[in-house]
Amino acid sequence: MSVLLRVQDLSVNYGHIEAVKGITFHLNTGEITALVGANGAGKSTTLLALSGLLKPAHGRILFEDEDITGLAPHQIVSRGVVQVAEGRAILVTLTVSENLALGAYTRRDRAGIADSLEQVFHLFPRLKDRADQLAGNLSGGEQQMLAIGRALMAKPRLLLLDEPSMGLAPILVQEIFRTLVDINRSGLTVLLVEQNVRQALKIARHGYVIETGQIVLTDSGANLLHDPRVAEAYLGG
Repeated sequence: MSVLLRVQDLSVNYGHIEAVKGITFHLNTGEITALVGANGAGKSTTLLALSGLLKPAHGRILFEDEDITGLAPHQIVSRGVVQVAEGRAILVTLTVSENLALGAYTRRDRAGIADSLEQVFHLFPRLKDRADQLAGNLSGGEQQMLAIGRALMAKPRLLLLDEPSMGLAPILVQEIFRTLVDINRSGLTVLLVEQNVRQALKIARHGYVIETGQIVLTDSGANLLHDPRVAEAYLGG
């Protein structure tokens, strides 16, 4: 299995606070990898550094063996690394179609963009039904679908997902996670950051547990799901 992304000794600060403390991990091509832990553990900070929205204080980020540490967000997107932000960050005054079109802003291949749009509508039929509606009128679950769909319009090779289940009813959480598995089966590599540890580890090939800015456990998703330390800390014993 080839390695798509390597993170080496990554540290990220907020002012004088070291939020991520020298973590090292990698993502294999074509796999779902979960980064799990409690609120404030450093999960989202790690994603923001990978996507160029925070500048690392130390360490390197290698994507397909190219050092992308410190590149601007649009440069990282153009290389195929796309993030779905926590809270979705959709543009509520634009329509569903307009939000999806913005996802393809780095692309110039019209036929390819049209194909991507059809793929998004196949994954999320509700978005096709609501294509002309304002995004602000969608339900929370539909807004999460739109956020994922918009990211897919950029034709990523690595999809970064920050808390996709946040604020959703359990039935919608199941639907979102099933869709992530479908997306991954198409060949897309996924890094999933989640507080819903059980759901994340169920679909992840590999997982990392982060606590207070440091990776404390790593194993297959299945093994972590049954690890007594993970069960005690995150799965209610």
